[in-house]
Amino acid sequence: MTSSHPSLAHALAKALVDVLWFIDGSEDEQMDQDDAVGVMEGVAHQVSTLPSDQQQELIALIGEMAAAETNPARREFLEEFPEGFGLIDEAS
Repeated sequence: MTSSHPSLAHALAKALVDVLWFIDGSEDEQMDQDDAVGVMEGVAHQVSTLPSDQQQELIALIGEMAAAETNPARREFLEEFPEGFGLIDEAS
């Protein structure tokens, strides 16, 4: 079996984004919004506590995904991901 991802980190970053994209777009009927916010905040906490080099790797991977994304709404989600999930400050 061959992977379409160059690394495990890339595959996991893509999976994380896919899950968060689904949660972010969920309606009240699909998911309890308090639970959705809790998951998003939990992810933000986890990625913000990664060592700096791992945060930079994740930012780079998300940037690559954004550059390759053809769906404008998903591209915007990816472009806003580093700031929205605490990987960079607003002032950066």
